[in-house]
Amino acid sequence: MKDFTEITLCPEALDGSKTEFCNPVFEGEEPRAAPEHPADKDGTGPAARRDGLGQQLRAQVGWRHRADCRFTWLCVALMSAILLFLIALLLGIVIHQLTSPHPPGAPGTALPARGTATTATAAIRRDPPAPKTAATPTESGLPTARTAAPACGGTLRGPEGSFSSPNFPGPYPPNALCIWRIEVSAGLAIQLRMEAFSVEGTASCLFDRLELYEEPSTAGTAPARGSPTRFCGNVPPPTFNTDSNRLRVTFVSDSSVGAPGFSARYRAVSPAEKSCAWDEHLCDRGLCLQRGFVCDGFQDCADRSDEANCSLRHRAPPECGGSLTALEGHFSTPNHPQPYPHQQLCLWQISVPLGHVIDLHFHNFSLESHEECSFDFVEVHDSAGTGTASLMGRFCGHQLPPTLTSSRHVMTVLFVADEGVADEGFFATYQARNATEKTCSPAEFSCGNGECRVLESVCDGWHDCPDGTDELNCTGVSYPAFGSVCEPVEVEMCLGLGYNATSFPNIWLAIPDQQGAAEVLQDYQTLMELPCYQHLRLLICSLFVPKCTPDGGVLQPCRAVCLAAEQRCRQSLGLLGILWPINCNILPDSSDPVECFQP
Repeated sequence: MKDFTEITLCPEALDGSKTEFCNPVFEGEEPRAAPEHPADKDGTGPAARRDGLGQQLRAQVGWRHRADCRFTWLCVALMSAILLFLIALLLGIVIHQLTSPHPPGAPGTALPARGTATTATAAIRRDPPAPKTAATPTESGLPTARTAAPACGGTLRGPEGSFSSPNFPGPYPPNALCIWRIEVSAGLAIQLRMEAFSVEGTASCLFDRLELYEEPSTAGTAPARGSPTRFCGNVPPPTFNTDSNRLRVTFVSDSSVGAPGFSARYRAVSPAEKSCAWDEHLCDRGLCLQRGFVCDGFQDCADRSDEANCSLRHRAPPECGGSLTALEGHFSTPNHPQPYPHQQLCLWQISVPLGHVIDLHFHNFSLESHEECSFDFVEVHDSAGTGTASLMGRFCGHQLPPTLTSSRHVMTVLFVADEGVADEGFFATYQARNATEKTCSPAEFSCGNGECRVLESVCDGWHDCPDGTDELNCTGVSYPAFGSVCEPVEVEMCLGLGYNATSFPNIWLAIPDQQGAAEVLQDYQTLMELPCYQHLRLLICSLFVPKCTPDGGVLQPCRAVCLAAEQRCRQSLGLLGILWPINCNILPDSSDPVECFQP
């Protein structure tokens, strides 16, 4: 075998294999200087042969591993495109997470701190400003624009604001319980006014209702009022002025009929700035009364200003109001067609035989005009009374009201005129006609206004008819003696009242047990909280959860207790539009502790 150093390399073959480096990774090192061999000068020495061999090896390696310049730029472009695609995809996911709506508190949703803004969202989204709507309370307590979800309760702390029932002006939902807490700066008072009001309910507001309760002030200068003030119907409540800087507003609806609800506005005022609307009477402590409570024979203001100077009030002439029982007839405002006198309150009650309805027509109608008919007006009610639930319409101005038809055989027409401008008034005719009218069955009692009640409600001690006719002439009612055994009082509302034993079933009210009594008493909680009579809660509880005697009998409260409560609470109930619910005549007229008990 020949020596490796003796292999001859052709120079011309190496020239075509010259290595070109396009990437520093493949760059060769600088050739190291080697000691010069004498034979290298002529290109035949060992150094020359080694150098030639090295060049040949580098040439072969270079052809195998060197990078193609054009292929390298293609790779760079492809990798850049992939990287940009991934970055765009990641940015799209981030934007989607930031802009997608999440309900507060949803899993995976981080809520920003109160009073801060999400910078990323603000930079990406540019939503148009929401239209100005009625303010609704938020968690922070400040009014904000209403969202799609119905607002129901919250805390309002600004110097002024507004709120409304859920879905207003659309019908509010059933089974709603909304509580707003209004709080202004210490030392100020709250003035609340209803801009619109339509809440389904009866005179006692037991179904749907709005309750106002003045809570103690934060400074401790104004105590809480004794019980909530309750409102319902279609007539807006009067302006409500507080002594405290805190007010609780509660709205409740039952599971049945709904109505448009209400819209309210409040503002903070100093105690010296309390005021009422132009058509209301201001009492000395800021109580506002509707016009109908002025000079009505009841002193509603603590300073008695509502009944002052009533001798100057114009007396209604004989033709103002009355009972109309014929099948057809007519009536008119006093002095018609001359202007009617000032300060008028005329009430006509139309009653025709059962099985008939009443068609009412107005003629020559001309009353003082007002957008809300708050000066002079006519109200027509589809009942024997003037409760808000029976109101068919309130009219004023110069346009004839439509023909109104009752649903039963009774109708009431109310005419009110203030002390200002007087007009010509109206002339009206009515006519009874046969109709299919709902009449009470033999198992029901017909109230004076045509409503039906179960016979068990007659002379049961409670006014079930709006006019109280179910409790007339019930003096001599007697009930069978109880034969049950005493049991401990468990109704929470009736604990700590001086007796701790009761007996069921309750024969008077047909209540089988204490659980049934507790459910019924919920409707009388507002009455029990009235501060008008010290022993009012004891009186009501002793009727629903009667006091049991050691021999297993039941001891009723004495009639004198009931009459005293009725006398002292009539005025407070009148403000709420509630009739005194107890027929005191069925209770024992005695002071003997064996026959009845007294506090």
